[in-house]
Amino acid sequence: MTDRPTLRAPDATLMFNEAAEAADVVAAQFRRNAPAIAALAAELRASPPAFVATCARGSSDHAATYAKYLFETQLGVVTASISPSVHSVYATRLKLENSLFLAISQSGKSPDLLRNAEAARDAGARVVALVNVEDSPLARLADTVIPLCAGPERSVAATKSYLASLSAVLQLAAHWRGDPALLDALDRLPDALRAAWQADWSALTEGLTGAHNLFVLGRGLGLAAAQEAALKFKETCGLHAEAYSAAEVKHGPMALVGPGFPVLCFAQPDETEAGTLALAEEFRARGAQVWVSSAQGDLPLVAAPHAACAPLLTIQSFYRAINALALRRGHDPDVPPHLNKVTETV
Repeated sequence: MTDRPTLRAPDATLMFNEAAEAADVVAAQFRRNAPAIAALAAELRASPPAFVATCARGSSDHAATYAKYLFETQLGVVTASISPSVHSVYATRLKLENSLFLAISQSGKSPDLLRNAEAARDAGARVVALVNVEDSPLARLADTVIPLCAGPERSVAATKSYLASLSAVLQLAAHWRGDPALLDALDRLPDALRAAWQADWSALTEGLTGAHNLFVLGRGLGLAAAQEAALKFKETCGLHAEAYSAAEVKHGPMALVGPGFPVLCFAQPDETEAGTLALAEEFRARGAQVWVSSAQGDLPLVAAPHAACAPLLTIQSFYRAINALALRRGHDPDVPPHLNKVTETV
């Protein structure tokens, strides 16, 4: 934490204003991509892939975590994350024939991602690119391009583009499964995002102003939200945060949780919710400083049109709170130290 004064109002940052656009971005994305995604979904139903392989880094890899849980729970299709270095550094050719290779990127130009997408295509995978820059090298490599439609994003910390990645995955899953409840949820998601942006999470901002570290917990579909939140704590606030599954944290890391230790719990409103809430109570009994995002929690979770939408609403509320927290801690959320908007790895 620094002692620099807050120089701007929270609503004056690029991060705030770009995150505030998310609902409109998602609505426009759904309209524009509906024909292409419906066509892709029909092809996937007619010729189902043996499995899905995702490839991404940073916030985009958190979107891949969401894709894993969504595709596995809603479609029963095994989904695994490929480490880009397996091909780009180790030059290992993976057996990807008859798979769906899902590459997620904002810029679509990182060399390691491009090498893996090209190798996947050569190995017989169907390559689908979720990318914000539509004329990027990744888009040119892909069999199908699903534009994120987030528009320019000048803040180094990704917000609307991350939510656009999640919504693109959600739209694909809804059409692939053909589930009326999921399809109806797409129509209602933008308004739910607008409500989530207005949720009062000031208790989190106030409580973490002087913190030095914390755990962020989620489970299942909510794990991607925990991963994204932990990254944003580090890059915008200079606050060390680690994301864990609410199940995995019991395998060692929970030994650190004692009096005063900060824990942020994202309670996903599905079969995992009861276990996450019980864990939060256990940590409170130890004297930990716990915040819970849920319908009954101290951080309100806006009612989701479908449980699969909840991670998007959680993160939208979180973005507003962490923007304010960064400023309160004396950081500029738009220009984190040592980071660039586009990171190109090999």
